[in-house]
Amino acid sequence: MKGRMGNPLHLKSLNHISLLCRSVKESIDFYQDVLGFVPIRRPGSFNFDGAWLFGFGIGIHLLQSEDPEKMPKKREINPKDNHISFQCDQSMEAVEKKLKDLGIQHVRAVVEEGGVQVEQLFFHDPDGFMIEICNCDNLPVIPLVGEIARSCSSLNLQTMQQMQPVLQPERAV
Repeated sequence: MKGRMGNPLHLKSLNHISLLCRSVKESIDFYQDVLGFVPIRRPGSFNFDGAWLFGFGIGIHLLQSEDPEKMPKKREINPKDNHISFQCDQSMEAVEKKLKDLGIQHVRAVVEEGGVQVEQLFFHDPDGFMIEICNCDNLPVIPLVGEIARSCSSLNLQTMQQMQPVLQPERAV
């Protein structure tokens, strides 16, 4: 096994996710009206339809499907499927009420660990991509190596990387 490097590509944050859409307009409305993202300028040199949105330190790049009718349609909300998760700063009851008011079908889940409870709400965007809203800040992030424990929103990547031991390749004796 090769030695592990803490941050070999010198990553610093998530920049954006790209999502294929049946309708860029419908997806813009969803990400603006439901999640609070803001449309931003997209380079004009692209020769395909799409839109860029920004919020909460990340971008969402919407890409118009060339064949929207052939895109798979997800119906079941499955918390174990691919998704992006957003931390919220209000009660999950308030978030759930807003989803109900907007007519958005959702699934509620609860994770318990060591007396700590995390509530989650899962729902789909117009194209079936799953979104999670959670109060994950309640659950400490505990590295598998080391003694530090921090909450998700205050996790310091550099501190975590400094904690990781750099394994040296074994030397022949």
